[in-house]
Amino acid sequence: METTVHVRGDVAMIELSGPLRLCDEDELPALITSLLERGFLKVLLNLHQVHNIDSTGLDGIVRAYTMVRKKGGRLTLLNVQKRLRTLLDVTKLSTVFQTFDSEEQALRNFDGPVSAVS
Repeated sequence: METTVHVRGDVAMIELSGPLRLCDEDELPALITSLLERGFLKVLLNLHQVHNIDSTGLDGIVRAYTMVRKKGGRLTLLNVQKRLRTLLDVTKLSTVFQTFDSEEQALRNFDGPVSAVS
């Protein structure tokens, strides 16, 4: 997995590419920790270039989501590919994650303040 981070206002947009699997399990949570320490409470995961994911890759996304929520922030998913969308449906995680097909819609979702939980 490769990651690139772009900042759009107060939103950290993480672009992931390649497969998400066991060897990448801790990479995403470590990146999220770094962003949270820098004050980013709005995180957008762009999954457009994720072509394969296994259960440990899904676990990394769930851990990232949990970390952001514990700090009072929001994490949403952008460009969820068919295989991941199916995994989210089967595991009922589709009821947890907000997903968007357009970057504009996803960024609008973050309009308004999000404050850290003390």
